[in-house]
Amino acid sequence: MSNLTAVSDLHVSYAENRDVVESLAPTSADDWLLVAGDVGERIADVEWTLRTLREKFGTVVWAPGNHELWTTPDDPTGPRGVARYEALVDMCRRLGVITPEDPYPVWNGPAGPVTVAPLFLLYDYTFRPAGCATKEEGLAYAHSTGVVCTDEFMLHPDPYPTRDDWCRARVAMTERRLAECDPSVPLVLVNHYPTVRTPMDVLRYPEFAQWCGTELTADWHTRFNVAVMVYGHLHIPRSTVYDGVPFEEVSLGYPREWKPRAKPPALPRVILPR
Repeated sequence: MSNLTAVSDLHVSYAENRDVVESLAPTSADDWLLVAGDVGERIADVEWTLRTLREKFGTVVWAPGNHELWTTPDDPTGPRGVARYEALVDMCRRLGVITPEDPYPVWNGPAGPVTVAPLFLLYDYTFRPAGCATKEEGLAYAHSTGVVCTDEFMLHPDPYPTRDDWCRARVAMTERRLAECDPSVPLVLVNHYPTVRTPMDVLRYPEFAQWCGTELTADWHTRFNVAVMVYGHLHIPRSTVYDGVPFEEVSLGYPREWKPRAKPPALPRVILPR
């Protein structure tokens, strides 16, 4: 019997995290692995990681995080924005890794089939700090506290005018695709960001929430037939339930975060069967 497993935020620019990647193992050759973004900043690192995982797992599904989309100062001529995302998709297809641009695959488990939907949605600054009525107010508050996501400097939305414009376009396209899925087959949503705001309630710096998703997806877990929602980004691995739907945060995170834990997260996390 195969398992549907998941991991995110591998951040393989750290040597310790590369060791973790090499240690990840399936329980059977047929296991699926969902990778919910933030593999690394360099396309070469993302390729190494996904190739390594593809050699171990029967099927690998990838959804991008914000770090894969960065154009870093030491790579100023690298592709930006949509062109960078498309380069990553092309690389995944060469490796046989499923992306948000491919048909959603079906995993057949002991309780029946589920449709696995890797998503690429970004954020639109609607998870604003309390008292901030606009994006501009939210960003001004974040700058005043010094808690500003590096995306503001390295994640370029070209050819879209802004990251929120890109987000809204991705949300609209993805919503149409989900609506076309067979409603009798449960969905496993895989996105770098949670589709609801509630997980941000535990953030140490609440102003960071505005880089963590969009209110446009707030009802997706109830409007669609969702069996489980898989995400990362927060570096707070845990299992929660919202409106009866399980949400799984499956991140590894930075070594300074996971090393001090008395019990490091068991990865990859088994999503199904439950």
